[in-house]
Amino acid sequence: MGFKKFLAKRAITMFGVLMATLLITIALVGQNMDAILKQSVTLEVQQQVTNDKVLLSKLKTADQINSYIQDQIHKRILALGLDKPWYTPQRIGLAMYRILSLDFGHAKFLTSDTGSSDVKDIILEKMPRTILLFTTSTAIISILGIVLGTIAANKVGSILDKMTSGFAIISSSFPVWWVGVLLIFVFAFLYPIFPAISTPEIPPNDPGYVGSLLYHMILPLTTLVLIGFGSWAYLVRNFLVGVLQEDFVTAKRAIGIDEKKILYSHALRNAAPPIITVLALGLSGSLGGSVVTEAVFDWPGMGKLYYDAINVLDLPVIIGATYVLTAFFLASIFIADVLYAYFDPRIRRE
Repeated sequence: MGFKKFLAKRAITMFGVLMATLLITIALVGQNMDAILKQSVTLEVQQQVTNDKVLLSKLKTADQINSYIQDQIHKRILALGLDKPWYTPQRIGLAMYRILSLDFGHAKFLTSDTGSSDVKDIILEKMPRTILLFTTSTAIISILGIVLGTIAANKVGSILDKMTSGFAIISSSFPVWWVGVLLIFVFAFLYPIFPAISTPEIPPNDPGYVGSLLYHMILPLTTLVLIGFGSWAYLVRNFLVGVLQEDFVTAKRAIGIDEKKILYSHALRNAAPPIITVLALGLSGSLGGSVVTEAVFDWPGMGKLYYDAINVLDLPVIIGATYVLTAFFLASIFIADVLYAYFDPRIRRE
């Protein structure tokens, strides 16, 4: 199978999984989706009428305005088929289309920093901050883990190898919220170096907001790195130990190839497919598990949004956040498949 056919096959599979996820979401939500869609229609009509100054000048009294709004809402509901049960093909198709286009309606309680209740605006505001935090931590964890794991694999039984294994066990044993609370206590209260709350106090349109956001990100970023890089180094070490025992490595050593070149150019490349898979799964898993980390540090991202939405039962936000996180998970799996096939051409023949 060619590489392009492999990509097309994987893309179709992932899209099918996304469609199945949408269908399951709609089936679970059921009647609640009716309320979301009708609420969205109501707000859209009200905003259109309010912004139409010419129309308002023609409607003299409040009763006339309300009557006109209700009439427009009724017409819009009929046009969209919202008067029919949610399980009809037309309704399911409409719901899937709106979700695919990131039209999740309007939040009941939550708003964006600019005051918008549109769920799409809220998510698009929060998502970059979650991506910033977790992609940065994943990049640091992977670099430290690969370097440390490679050195440990080349010196099995050494003090460094034993320290790596020990630190992996210790760091992965502690929950992220416990480490986060400990770092907040030490570096925000005992030694007030960093803020305890990771939400900047200045508004997003302030010129210094980006710098303030990066400064507030230090404690949650440090927590994620401390929790993750030890176990990541241990995984890389175990992958490489097996590769370094292969016959081709012995042959390269026998002909006098430099040990560093063998380690970084040949052994690490052969161990790349499983490493990349674990890295992609770790990134998608960290995005999905961002609720605890962001709630502990009050980081203004998707995890904190999810936490707040659950607390107030803001269903449109919960549905939107679930869909977006699912899409990111599938995208990370797709990228892992592509990179796996690039490093191991045998996968394309499946």
